[in-house]
Amino acid sequence: MTKIIADHEIVDIRIPANGHLFIVLKSPVDMPTVFPGNFAELHIAKSPEAFLRRPFGILDVDYDKRLISFYVKIVGKGTRELANYKQGEQLNVIYPLGNSFTVSERNKEVLIVGGGSGIATFILLGKSLKQNNVKATYLIGGRAKEDILLTNELKKFGQVLITTEDGSLGEKGFVTDHSIFKSGSFCFDKIYTCGPEPMMKAVGEIAHKHQIDCEVSLENMMACGFGVCLCCVTETKEGNQRVCMEGPVFNTGTLQWF
Repeated sequence: MTKIIADHEIVDIRIPANGHLFIVLKSPVDMPTVFPGNFAELHIAKSPEAFLRRPFGILDVDYDKRLISFYVKIVGKGTRELANYKQGEQLNVIYPLGNSFTVSERNKEVLIVGGGSGIATFILLGKSLKQNNVKATYLIGGRAKEDILLTNELKKFGQVLITTEDGSLGEKGFVTDHSIFKSGSFCFDKIYTCGPEPMMKAVGEIAHKHQIDCEVSLENMMACGFGVCLCCVTETKEGNQRVCMEGPVFNTGTLQWF
């Protein structure tokens, strides 16, 4: 896979909701192909404490305009410093890294389950599914309605269902409490999920119970992105594997989850 490492100009940066950051970068050269599930490593040079690059899922790409965008949850020193960058400044980026979700025309209808910044990879996934004539249903969860973002973008690629823990939007409860799982018509060909690990494990268990193929995008801590530091290793039925190289996308059948 062709990769790029270069300084990118920030053409848009804003905080659309509390705790999240939307950022768009312009590449100085033609962009390599980015597949749904790939990630990038950003160097946040302004923060001396964030000397290691930070990994982020890729939200979207525009090859004609040479734009790549990210949807980032602000959780630590590195992401807080990233939020202080301004339009016109430069960020050094390495991408595309990791593997990608598997998309096949043989799957006629799929379910995509996510929460938090885990939904960042679902725009590119939706585009790919639509190009392959696969019907997609999105199920997005959060603590409250303020945590439910990007729904207008996701609606371009399929039906969007919502759960919130406080019941302020959509059905009340966790994503796995949604009535779609209790419906007699729960018959998807494949399930994709990304978000907090307990949520992904719960979705994976449901998929296992219904004998549905399921892919998860893990969010282990990564430092190098090239499989050298080994800090992102996860245990699988085939032995320990590096999330940044053999992942971040894994089939739940290969993980030591159940």
